[in-house]
Amino acid sequence: MDKNQNLSTKPTRHLYHQRRHSKRWLKWLLSLLLLAVAVVAIFAGIAWHNLRSATDNMYNKSNQTTSGIERQMDAKKPISFLLLGTDTGALGRDYKGRTDTIMIIVLNPTTRKTTIVSLPRDMKVDLPGYSQYSPSKLNAAYTYGGVDETIEVIKSHFKIPIYGYALVNMGGLEKSIDQVGGVNVTSPLTFDYEGYHFNKGQTYHMNGAKALAFSRMRYTDPHGDYGRQQRQRLIIMALLKESASYRTVLNSDFLNGISKQMQTDLTMSRMLKLATGYRTSLGKIDSTFAQGTSANISGVSFEVVSAAERQRISTKLRRQLGLNPVTIN
Repeated sequence: MDKNQNLSTKPTRHLYHQRRHSKRWLKWLLSLLLLAVAVVAIFAGIAWHNLRSATDNMYNKSNQTTSGIERQMDAKKPISFLLLGTDTGALGRDYKGRTDTIMIIVLNPTTRKTTIVSLPRDMKVDLPGYSQYSPSKLNAAYTYGGVDETIEVIKSHFKIPIYGYALVNMGGLEKSIDQVGGVNVTSPLTFDYEGYHFNKGQTYHMNGAKALAFSRMRYTDPHGDYGRQQRQRLIIMALLKESASYRTVLNSDFLNGISKQMQTDLTMSRMLKLATGYRTSLGKIDSTFAQGTSANISGVSFEVVSAAERQRISTKLRRQLGLNPVTIN
């Protein structure tokens, strides 16, 4: 073989080895991509299974929420929910109880705003389904007629639609906070309660027990139950922030713990629509409360919320829902 022939075969051999090496890298890259897809599919399957099981356990239909929620969600229009917290499930309580926490929440993806209104648990109301017990306190509606009666009372007194609800007990709140690793909350005042000390303006990382104590104190707050409502809102918003993570969706302990302590008429598909279509609503949070006046009526202590105050709350919420104001009698 002459010199010229040797020179002509070397580039060919080099090119052959280069192509062979490139094919190996391509096969390796494809294998890696397939592995990544498989891992993602497995985790997605786990998440879907956990979410399906949890939402099925939590689901409890209400006869009082509006049937138009699907149309609202599909069009990404504003929607309103009722958040109820019962005084059961902690501190040794296991009876049905009353609703210590009553909040109306409006999500508006167009204005990128969430509006939260706390209602006094001792608010003087008439119960549409239990006139024999009227007047009564708002938190008694749940005791007599459950979620349906509570929703009916709020719709009647504030002239607003309620598209869905969530009911959680105190034990569920405590367990949920522990499952996400605690929440960060800044205390609006200095106080001691159940062995815990809080300083005004200081941010604390709270476990479930500490957060529960922070949200329950009432009598030494200069604003009474209204101050307690403010602290409840702080805890709930902090919990929502911490739980809005892929880690919690994949955590079966967290989801199972929530499902045992919570009820809602939101189906799985509705929850997914909320997660994907209404995340922008958390861009700004407007938090307020309905102000009442303390009164003793026939030996019972009430918070009387005037027609003017109910009108203010109604107008505020209806505007956020894209509805025209109506007159409150």
